[in-house]
Amino acid sequence: MGGQKPAWMEALYAHKFFAPCSIHDSAKKNEKNICCLDCCTSICPHCVLSHRAHRLLQIRRYVYHEVVRLEDIDKLMDCSNIQAYTINAAKVLFIKKRPQNRQFKGSGNYCTSCDRSLQEPFIHCSLGCKVEFVLKHYKEITPFLKVCNTLQLSPDFFIPQDIGDEETTNNNNNSPHSTIVDEPLTSSSSSDNMSFSCTEFVRKKRSGLYVCGRLANYKINSSSEEDDLMATSMSRRKGVPHRSPLC
Repeated sequence: MGGQKPAWMEALYAHKFFAPCSIHDSAKKNEKNICCLDCCTSICPHCVLSHRAHRLLQIRRYVYHEVVRLEDIDKLMDCSNIQAYTINAAKVLFIKKRPQNRQFKGSGNYCTSCDRSLQEPFIHCSLGCKVEFVLKHYKEITPFLKVCNTLQLSPDFFIPQDIGDEETTNNNNNSPHSTIVDEPLTSSSSSDNMSFSCTEFVRKKRSGLYVCGRLANYKINSSSEEDDLMATSMSRRKGVPHRSPLC
């Protein structure tokens, strides 16, 4: 490889991330925020299923710049002396150079490529700055690369359900082999459920009281004695008072 950059590193610099995916242009959340290191291209979350066996590197954004997690990129190359920043409790590195014009340099620590002010003991502000420094002074980058056979996305990465699989599932559910039969409601099933048909209010003329009687439909096999007791209690009237005979 010598002084040439690896293909996946060239893809990180060349491809434009967070642009709409042309393959899934009508889908939601179709921003290309993943770099497939084996295909050396940028993909969106909907393309993950087609690249699930490849090495995938998630691209993030920080202050309008593209960054990667230090934990992920450190598996690919030596990231020492690159200043990291913290986002959501995770350390990230800038991918590309961020030039900063300075007419006068004061005392302090500055990036070796873009003259950006850094903290001690870092001397590079991005991944691109270190690669440029290594190629300039060491003439080859191979000693700084690491062997990485597998690289997966973080567990919290949102992968939407594939549209094709969802349509296939819906077609299978609506296939002739799967039918839905609406069975009519039989009298036996309706008799099992207790339902109150009405509420009657009977006024007693002499006492002025209101008696609330609720007529209910019970099961067919209920005893006739309970029905007679209910009817008797609802139609009971006060009898004519009898006076004692005069002596």
